[in-house]
Amino acid sequence: MAKRLGLRVGVTAGLILFAFIFLLPSLVQELPPWWSGFLPKEKVRLGLDLQGGVHLILEVEAKKAVESHLERVVEDLKHDFRKNKLRYTDIRRKGLDKIELVLMRGEDQKVLEELIKNNYPDFKMQSAGASEKELTLNLVFDAQAGNHLMKLASEQALETIRNRVDQFGVAEPDIRPQPNHRILIQLPGVKDPKRAIELIGKTALLEFKLVDEENSLEEALKGNVPPGSEVLYQSTVDPKTGRKVSVPYLLKKRAPLTGESLTDARVQLDSQFGEPYVSIAFDARGGRTFERITGENVGKRLAIVLDNNVYSAPSIRDRISGGKAQITGSFTMDEAKDLAIVLRAGALPAPVTILEERTVGPSLGKDSIEQGFQSMLIGGIIVLLLVVIYYRLSGIIADFVLLLNIPLIMAGLAAFGATLTLPGIAGIILTIGMSVDANVLIFERIREELRLGKPVRAAMEAGFDRALVTILDSNITTVIAALVLLQFGTGPVRGFAVTLTIGLVSNVITAVFVARIVFDYLYVQKRWKSISI
Repeated sequence: MAKRLGLRVGVTAGLILFAFIFLLPSLVQELPPWWSGFLPKEKVRLGLDLQGGVHLILEVEAKKAVESHLERVVEDLKHDFRKNKLRYTDIRRKGLDKIELVLMRGEDQKVLEELIKNNYPDFKMQSAGASEKELTLNLVFDAQAGNHLMKLASEQALETIRNRVDQFGVAEPDIRPQPNHRILIQLPGVKDPKRAIELIGKTALLEFKLVDEENSLEEALKGNVPPGSEVLYQSTVDPKTGRKVSVPYLLKKRAPLTGESLTDARVQLDSQFGEPYVSIAFDARGGRTFERITGENVGKRLAIVLDNNVYSAPSIRDRISGGKAQITGSFTMDEAKDLAIVLRAGALPAPVTILEERTVGPSLGKDSIEQGFQSMLIGGIIVLLLVVIYYRLSGIIADFVLLLNIPLIMAGLAAFGATLTLPGIAGIILTIGMSVDANVLIFERIREELRLGKPVRAAMEAGFDRALVTILDSNITTVIAALVLLQFGTGPVRGFAVTLTIGLVSNVITAVFVARIVFDYLYVQKRWKSISI
């Protein structure tokens, strides 16, 4: 018996040591020097409702990804038609499932069929009408390929946003996919919500486009935009007056180089004026393309366009080798940093729309913490007093065991990297109630055995042994329900389920295992003849 008791005391001491190791980072401002590198350093995470921050639900406009794909195919077809000397009068996208093209010669159909079969396997060609001079055909986009493209767009958007948030420096973000191409984002502790939202929602499609200097900008502004060109604007804000100025540019619509070739983007300061700019670097292929573009267009202007906004349009003075370029503008340091972040993380494959936006202030989170702990403290004190009044010394033992649950739960949260939320505090309070229930089952069973005339030690052992089945039954069924909530719940439901699950496991350990150690020590080792219950 003494050996068994010593083993159980050792296990209990190990649990307490476990709780201390995982809770210390949350209890002190700075870890002591002797704290080793392999020991945990993570603090208990506080949810959005406890420390404030931003809650967003975004919808990825996945259909835009299909539109962009079809537009790229249209441009590729035009290039292939020129290469294969196929004459056409029109190629255009129609909706999300087809491309309409008009051939000038019917005899080109066989060459086109071979071209589509070899280079565009997701399209099937259908006849849409013919005349003496023209043949109209539809290239129908495979529906399964379209759905796969939309799914990939949502997945890529999730990863891109996660990369941006990580580089922005948000601690413990919660970014999860939702049904219908939606993304849930929770950013606890964000001090500048507006900046974070702008950073997340920016598409960040970087394009390099040549300025169309062969046609008139004035005529284009009147509505006479030449084929293959477009009008985009450079928007700047006068730092002195705050007045927004928009400068129009007539640009070639085709972008010979995009941000897909970027490998790095960093903020640097201009050596002459000390103004921030973004230095970008291309991969080997992008560097060669950039060198070719600048070499072939010396004396012309190359516009740097981000999300259809012109940042700058400098003149090309010479061939630029080395695969590096600069994005300049009237940046603040934060704007330059955010631009570098979105360029490094990559462009979103499709625009995103903010469906739901909530900002929780840190003062509200502080009030929630105070009110939550006040309710737990008041309720806990009342329960502790009632247990002591009703069960006397046994009640004091039960209270000790009950209080041990709290550090074990918090240590469990830290160990598993779970987040403590306001509903999570409610889960802790419920766990305390169930811990009291477990002790009541044991004590009432002991009382029943004593009334039958059994000696103290026999009554105590019978009380623990026979109540164990009922305690396990009630806790296991509740754990199963909590795990279901944990698996399928979101937000507040998940926060409640996390602490409830950890708390129920802790409850069984403390009520059955730790309490039994105290009773065995008093009534087996010390051989107390009476029990205060």
